[in-house]
Amino acid sequence: MYILAPSLLAADFNILGKQIKETEEAGAEYLHIDVMDGIFVPSISFGMPLIKSIRETSSQFFDVHLMIINPERYIKEFMECGADGITFHLEAVEEPGKVIEQIHAAGGRAAVSVKPGTSIEMVYPYLSEIEMVLVMSVEPGFGGQPFMPEAYGRIRQLRDYIDEKGYPVKIEVDGGVGKKNVREVIGAGADICVAGSAVFKKRSISDNISQFMKAFGEKEDK
Repeated sequence: MYILAPSLLAADFNILGKQIKETEEAGAEYLHIDVMDGIFVPSISFGMPLIKSIRETSSQFFDVHLMIINPERYIKEFMECGADGITFHLEAVEEPGKVIEQIHAAGGRAAVSVKPGTSIEMVYPYLSEIEMVLVMSVEPGFGGQPFMPEAYGRIRQLRDYIDEKGYPVKIEVDGGVGKKNVREVIGAGADICVAGSAVFKKRSISDNISQFMKAFGEKEDK
């Protein structure tokens, strides 16, 4: 079963509650929430107050992606304000194992990610401890970037390794995923697709999401 995770970074914040409701009604099980600190990545986004404010309006899985240095400082607080799962970057921490333990102790699902220039093999030692790996298909920090084709090989490599070892770990892909390439992304081995502009821009949210659901259904039927 494939999952779509609309990225709030591309939403219209004047009507954020309405758009979140639209994504849920259209079948998106996750919401992807990017938290940026202006240090680990150049941009600054939103944080705990926003998550807390929208938690009351949505029953979706809050997929919180921490693009911040030393995320261990805030794991408990992000869980308390509404996160269901937390992804952190291996490049941003000194002791990944301890951060994973923190997330689990706080009741969340733990995921790790690395930037496109970091070997995907860096996540291998943690696959027995986590629920998900986020494969970045753009440089983290900005929405609307084009998909990096080299990500396909990284997804396939990770999928093959996870399957070989028998780990129950999901693969999420974030960056430039849209209606034109979603079939290739899930064909390479992704379970969860993050999409921002492809969900919130151009046509209606429900129409955009229906295109993803159609692609997911075609893959599941094969």
